[in-house]
Amino acid sequence: MSGGPGLETLVDQTISVITNDGRNIVGVLKGFDQATNIILDESHERVFSTKEGVQQLVLGLYIIRGDNISIVGELDEEIDSTLDWSKMRAHPLKPVIH
Repeated sequence: MSGGPGLETLVDQTISVITNDGRNIVGVLKGFDQATNIILDESHERVFSTKEGVQQLVLGLYIIRGDNISIVGELDEEIDSTLDWSKMRAHPLKPVIH
């Protein structure tokens, strides 16, 4: 696998991806290619709302096209597991405008 600067160090780790359309997808990075298309396993989407807690929609094995990725970040699983997502409130992210 080549491409995607710095992604090599994140393979088999849990990451968070923010897409251009404002989605937040969390999963284990299994692979990527030169176009930064990524493969996530055990993934779920976190859907934020100001009225109710964060919904976590199970996606499982999931592919995200590189041209739809805004941000890829390492996720601290220890901190993440202590958060009560059912009590979190936030505005959904707006789409990225290029």
